[in-house]
This record gives sequence, C-alpha cells and structure tokens, in this order.
Amino acid sequence: MIVLAVAASAAPTLAAAPRTAKTKATAAKAARPKATKAGVRKRPAAKPAKAVKSAADVARDRAVAAAIRAAAGGWMARVYAQRNYAPLWASGGRIGPAADTLIRYLGDADLDNLNRSSYDVDKLRRLIDAARGGDPARVAAAELALSASFVDYVRDQRKPRDVGMKWADPALKPKRPKPDAVLRAATFPKSFTAYVRDMGWMSPRYVELRDVSAQARAAGIAPAALVRLRRNLDRARLLPGPWTRHVEVDASSGRLWYYEAGATKGTMRVVVGTRETQTPMLAGTLQWAILNPYWNVPDYLVRKNIAPKVLAGRTLASLHMEALSDWTAAARPMPASAIDWPAVAAGKRELRLRELPGPANSMGKVKFLFPNDEGIYLHDTPNRPLLQKDDRHFSNGCIRLEDAPRLGRWLLGRPLDPGKKPEQAVALTAPTPVYLTYLTATGGARGLTFRDDVYGRDR
Repeated sequence: MIVLAVAASAAPTLAAAPRTAKTKATAAKAARPKATKAGVRKRPAAKPAKAVKSAADVARDRAVAAAIRAAAGGWMARVYAQRNYAPLWASGGRIGPAADTLIRYLGDADLDNLNRSSYDVDKLRRLIDAARGGDPARVAAAELALSASFVDYVRDQRKPRDVGMKWADPALKPKRPKPDAVLRAATFPKSFTAYVRDMGWMSPRYVELRDVSAQARAAGIAPAALVRLRRNLDRARLLPGPWTRHVEVDASSGRLWYYEAGATKGTMRVVVGTRETQTPMLAGTLQWAILNPYWNVPDYLVRKNIAPKVLAGRTLASLHMEALSDWTAAARPMPASAIDWPAVAAGKRELRLRELPGPANSMGKVKFLFPNDEGIYLHDTPNRPLLQKDDRHFSNGCIRLEDAPRLGRWLLGRPLDPGKKPEQAVALTAPTPVYLTYLTATGGARGLTFRDDVYGRDR
C-alpha cells in the first residue's frame, strides 16, 4: 500500500429505470401471538407507524402540484405528468433536505472534475429562499430549478471518459444520459432524499472515491497524486449505480460486488490476473452458468507446463486431462501416444488439452460466461488458500470466486445443483452486466492511499 503523496506543506447505465430480478411473492400470514409457559399469549411488538401527512400538508402539496403543472414545459412536464405533478424536492409545501445536498454537490463539483461555474448555485439559493414562505408558485419555481440543475449535474457526472475499457457488449457502452431519463430514474426509489444523499445514480465505488478526494484536498494533495486520483474516478465513473442489477470486479483490490434495487446484495474476495497475465478492463453481459465444467488449458501452459511433465513421465490421466483432436465441438479424444510431445514442448505444434471435471478441476464446480474476445470468465476454484492472501494477483486473467455458489444463487435465483453430469449449460434467467475495472485509490484511517499499481495503468 502506498500512502498518498501530499503537498510539501502538508503532513507525510445511469439506469433510466431500476432493473431488478423479480422474486416470488408470498402471501403474508397474520401474526399469531405465541403461547408462553404460563399459557399467556404474548403479542408481537408493533411496527413503527409511518408518518402521515396532515390535511394541511396534503393541501399544500396539491397546490404546489397545480403550480408545477402550470409552469413546467417540454420533457420536464412529461416526467412530472407521469407522477401527477407531485413535487420531488418539496413536501408539505416546503423545500426538503435534498435541496441542501444538491447545493453542496454543485459547490464541490470540482471533486467530479467538473466546472463549478457551470451551475448557477447563487440563483438556485435565491429561488429556494424565496420558496421558504410557502407560496405554491415560488415553491414550484424552486422545484423545477432544482430538477433542472440536478439533471445537468448528473448528466455531466455520467458523461463517459475514455479510460481503456473494452466493451464486449456494445449495448453497455455508456452515453451521456438524456435529461428525461435522469429525472425519471430519480422518481423510482422510495426515498428521493436518500437517493440524492447517497448519490444513487453513481457507483458506490465512485461515491467512496469522491468522499476520499474531498478529504485529500482539504489536507493538501500533490499534483501527481491528484492526476492519479482523477484517473481512478474516471474509471469508476463508467460503472452503473446500484439501481442497475450488475456485477463489479476490481482487479486492483481483488474484490467483487453485486448490486440490485439500490443495494449491495453481496461482496466477496476474488483472485485476478498477474502482472504478466492481467485481468483486462472489460464490460459484458453474463449469460450462462456452466456446471461441472471442463477447463481448456491455454496454449502457453500446455507448452510450458504440461508437455514437460509428460516428457518427464507423467500421464495425462494422472493430470486429470485429456487431449482432443481439434477445437471444434466435434473434436475426438486422442491417445497420448499419438502426440508428438517434444514438438508441443518446443512450440512447433499446438495441442488442445482440457482438464476433466472433478474436485481438482481449476474451474471448480461452475463457471459464469459472458461473450468476449479476451477469453475471460468468472469461476469457482479449488485453490482456497490464495483467496486468504492480501495480494490476490495469481490467475491467468480470469476471476476466481471466493463463493461461487452464493453468486450463482443470486444470478440464477435458485441454488446451484451441479450433480455429476459434465459441462451442463444453464442460461441465466436475467442476463446480468459485469464490469471488470481497476481502482488503486482507496480510503482509510490515514485518508487517501493508493494500492500498488500492479498493472501499471496509473502512469
């Protein structure tokens, strides 16, 4: 871990709408009091009652909605019409706390590598102050101005930068979101205030780095460290927010997260590529789970690892491997005696080898596929000790999972059931985007730090 370099004077898809996997609805049973030993039934504790608006607040909201209907135009009018012109920023005729949060974001827009002068914060404050008296027309004016500024800020934040990401699924390549999509997405969460507070349209990785950036700038950050931090922020900028169902893998920290419905549904350690066999920055769509998979051994491992072992006396059977005639689906098994092993070891002949399913198979019990030209996938692993190490750069580029069954249960909506049949292809009920990124910047008790730049991408 490299500690932040500070200035010499300082101490050493935005998603247009939430996409969630539908879960089975179950009928709610009436709560029954449980009998105690004495025969007296104890009633369950009552749930806290939801706050109920007063008749006066409801009337104020209706008046503001009428004013919004009269003042809104264009795409904004269409978005508000879908919610019967109910305000987002105001409740009970009063501007709520989300407005102050937005003002703070706009004032700190340089943390996003954006120009603060692009947002007229002073004008926005004046409109909010004018609305404090509760006049419906002035509340509506502040409401619409807040929504306009919010949309501009989110669109600027989510404008993609070229950071070397490869788009295996072209549909995932981000574009600057449309204004109506930004505002419409903000209407889905149950709490708009929480959505704004948590910056729910951005990846949690981005939000974390933005917060750390604020602390680092307050302490005084050296120019080289600022450049490196901005590279990391731009990589995180490409990741979806948690309202989009997706998987994220960070090849710097060796960790995976998966998200749905605005929340982190799980995280785990992963083993990723070495300095020589790097895990690429890559985005695609997970489509298949392969149960009890074979492992097709890469050519260079056949040449450098397997062929010398066979020449030294090992058999393919003892290595739990078999040779195949070619790389087609109709390939036939080949006897080891028919192979020119010296030519394979010398790199003069290519040979297809695959490891058979079983407890020692490098793929474990399952691998998750997404179409890509890099030959990258996520898979189980029998080599558990590597997952306990702090530095987990040991693979040939693919992602080895700490808990493949748990990820599989989330992806499929049911537990994995591998059985014994080899190479079972199971289609995911909900194809799920996966993003492989590389974020060396992180926070902690000492503020901003950088992990070792194993892949040399921060230079």
